[in-house]
Formats: sequence, structure tokens, C-alpha cells
Amino acid sequence: MTDTTTTLTELERRAAARREQPAYGADALVVCDRLVRIFTADGVEVQALQGLDLLVRAGELTALVGASGSGKSTLMNILAGLDVPTAGAARVAGRDLLAMGARERLRYRRDVVGFVWQQTARNLLPYLTAAQNTVLPMTLRGGRGGRAGARRRAERCRDLLAMLGVDDCRDRLPRQMSGGQQQRVALAVALANGPALLLADEPTGELDSVSGQQVFAALRRANEELGTTVMIVTHDTAVASEVSRTVAVRDGRTSSEVRRRTEVDAEGQETTRAYEFVTLDRAGRLQLPAEYAARLGLVDRALLELAEDHVKVRPDRTA
Repeated sequence: MTDTTTTLTELERRAAARREQPAYGADALVVCDRLVRIFTADGVEVQALQGLDLLVRAGELTALVGASGSGKSTLMNILAGLDVPTAGAARVAGRDLLAMGARERLRYRRDVVGFVWQQTARNLLPYLTAAQNTVLPMTLRGGRGGRAGARRRAERCRDLLAMLGVDDCRDRLPRQMSGGQQQRVALAVALANGPALLLADEPTGELDSVSGQQVFAALRRANEELGTTVMIVTHDTAVASEVSRTVAVRDGRTSSEVRRRTEVDAEGQETTRAYEFVTLDRAGRLQLPAEYAARLGLVDRALLELAEDHVKVRPDRTA
């Protein structure tokens, strides 16, 4: 009887401890929990996302990197409300992306998230000026009208174009602007309604290096001055190395990430240091970077050894 009572008490204690633990990602703006996206074409299934886990907290400036077909653009489309995951959970600013109907999804894309495409021609209406393109999302959002509303929209437009360095383009049509200017105006359009999350899919992909640097500087200003959380998909190593957090996606899962921080030594000299981490999913699985596995000859399995404060991973020599 004592053993049974003790066992029940222990089970109850563990259950209570689990209930007291905060939900996964409770303090994050973006939560992807075992996210799955399967596409079917001609009877063939392709798993673009295979149980991806990702947390992004408010105010972060994050780059997503990975080979073509790794799943990063699929992830961005889901977070933008342009696609629906097959399974798992995805939340942005408390909105459940799997539970939205068509009307809720439209409101989400208008109010919660901003999006910039790689192709400059997709971001702006060609027959509207930069100012008209920027004001349009605010007009479609509705709200209080009249002269006061129009004045507020005009002021917001002017402030955004000035902050992003394209206030001289306000009366130009897209064809009268360079590619870099078009992308910065596109950022103003995406920021017009004050989104909690700004997504940019290869925003510098069609630009030369100088224009690309200007667009990235604009993204950084949006993050720092407006407090907007920014996620960028990029192949540009210069962009990826300038953000505080770079997340690598491989085979439909987050595999590793690099975090950078500025450290000051005893003489007051500032140095930016990068720390590389592997990502543990909810089941405790990790993906070693491919170059690490290749260098050590890790194939099929690795030998683990638990030390006091770390885990050793070695090639399997037992055979």
C-alpha cells in the first residue's frame, strides 16, 4: 500500500511540475512547433518542412540561410499567411496560423505581418508613385477617415520614406527608380501599417552590392528605430554575417545557428564574436553541420560520451 501511495504521489508531483512549465515559445513572437508542409504533385509527395522548430523573440533581426530546396522559403510563405502548414503549430504575435479562416488570414496579412519579395516588380504597383504605394495599405486598412486621417497617413508615409532614405522618390513611379530604391520603397509599403513581423525573401537578390548594402541598412533601421522584428531569407553571406542571429535550415528542419555579440576587452576594445550552435528539436534531435561530419568521418552513427558539463561526439571506432 505504501509503495502504491508513493508511486501515485510521485506521478502527481511530476504531472503538477509539467503543468507549471510555460508552454513552448510562450515568450516568443514567432513559434514554429514541429511544423510540417507536404506538397503533392502528380501523385508524388514532397516534404518541404519535416518537423521544423523555431522561436523568434520580439525585436530580433534574424537571417535564414540554406540551400535551394531546404524549406526556408516555404517557411516564410507560411509565416506570411500565404500558405498553410500540413501539420504542427505556427503562431505569430499570438495568432494561430492553422486556425485562421480566409477573412482572418486577410486581416493578418494586412495588420500583423509585412512582406517584401525578391522580385522588385512584385512589390509595387507600377502606375502609383512611391508615396501612393506607401499610403495604399493604410487606406485599405480603413479606420477613421476625413482630413485628419489623410494627414496622419501622409505623415506616416513621409516619415517612412525619409527613414529608409528614399524621400526624394516620393513622386516617382517604380520605373523611374533604381532597383535598390524600389526595394526600399517596398519596405516602406510593408511597414506602413506597423506590422509586428517584417519578412523579406531574398530582398537583395536582384541588386548589386552597393544597392544591397543600402537595402540591408534600411532593414536594420526598421529593426532598431521602429522595434520591428525582422526575418530575412538570404544567400548573401555579407547580409547573413551582419545580423545578430543566423539560422540555417537543412532538409526541412532548423539545423544550426550562429549568434553574434559585441564584447569589450579590458582595454575597451570592441570585438564582434560569433558562436555556432546546433539546434535541438523538441525530441532532442540535432543536426551536426555537414562540414563537421565530413571532417571527422561521421557516417551512420557517432559515439557519444557524457561528461560532467558537455557531451562528446566521436567517430564510431568500436567496430
